[in-house]
Amino acid sequence: MCDNEARTEGGTFISQRNTDVPAQVTDLMDLTDLTTGRTDPTDPADCGAGLMAEACTLGEVLDHVGGKWSVPILLAAIDRPVRFTQLERLIQGISRRMLTLTLRNLERDGLLIRTVYPTVPPRVEYTATGMARELRRSLAGLTGWAEDHRADIAAARAAYDAGRDT
Repeated sequence: MCDNEARTEGGTFISQRNTDVPAQVTDLMDLTDLTTGRTDPTDPADCGAGLMAEACTLGEVLDHVGGKWSVPILLAAIDRPVRFTQLERLIQGISRRMLTLTLRNLERDGLLIRTVYPTVPPRVEYTATGMARELRRSLAGLTGWAEDHRADIAAARAAYDAGRDT
């Protein structure tokens, strides 16, 4: 589950999203797990060791579960099995590619089950797993909070931007 494409630069883990940040690779000995002697944090075997593994996993899980597109997908799939085209119509602004990538990540994380039915054309449904159903209350609460405070956040942004323009 660790981002195997990540690398260390300047003692910081840099994912592919932050590749334009110039930094110099430092000695990895300070990252050595004293119990295993492993030193490469980008090695999947090393990602499972210690505090770095917790940060890696937690960050990715929150990124996938709380992502812009993940929340509406999960909320839809928690209620009932959904098809790709249903999700595409339901979630305004999502591209087919982004929907595909998000569905794959959620399936990989064990939050969705993809079922392909042998029909012509093939019918594919996505169903929430038990682990995803546990998220219902949290996701609904987060979505409700965002709806309740949307105007407040817009006003705060406008006030902040107005203060920076002067």
